[in-house]
Amino acid sequence: MIDVVLCVPSCEGPVRKAFDVTGVTPAVAASARLNEVAALEPADGFAGALINAAALPLADAMGLCRQLRQRERSVGPIVLVVDHYQLDDLTFREDLFDDFVVAPVDVAELATRLRHRLRRAGNESVAARVDHGPLSINLETYQATVAGRVMDLTYMEYELLRFLATNPNRVFTRQTLLNRVWGYEYYGGARTVDVHVRRLRAKLGEENAHLIQTVRSVGYKFGLATEFEP
Repeated sequence: MIDVVLCVPSCEGPVRKAFDVTGVTPAVAASARLNEVAALEPADGFAGALINAAALPLADAMGLCRQLRQRERSVGPIVLVVDHYQLDDLTFREDLFDDFVVAPVDVAELATRLRHRLRRAGNESVAARVDHGPLSINLETYQATVAGRVMDLTYMEYELLRFLATNPNRVFTRQTLLNRVWGYEYYGGARTVDVHVRRLRAKLGEENAHLIQTVRSVGYKFGLATEFEP
């Protein structure tokens, strides 16, 4: 069963990356209105909520937290994103949320806090490790090994490998990979993806380079095929 976490009011850039790393699915409500939130709720409820108070009036964000706390059906842990100037406003409101991060959002910090809170709430399905044949990616330590050998990866090489490996057998265009891995604010060309794929294949080694497959005229996908198009 896939854990669904409420995300208000958007899920873009580093927030989206943190969800990808954590392995949960966001349900995005564009406002703090409870009726909009309720319309998105899955049958088994939300596993948790991420509310970006830095992108909402603080009164609206805290009001939604209060309404979620008072509901008969629990939404699990509530994590806030706040600006530095909002920190003092959290005093005496600690009962309305479980954790917070300060904007600008750091992907690793937010992913770690989400994963930690969801696990404490009993969501054992939150991803901690991804294994594909000889490749193993530890999502908590940001370390990848292939055939027991630690891979020496740059941050973006790791992010690209993690994204592909957590979405196996799905084909992604180069532009989609730029948006989802490098971020929507990145203005580099598609050539960037090709360069990183070549480096990853070299570091995976000749016998495992086929894990990242080229889909002609489209982009790339991750899988356990026996060969790849260079």
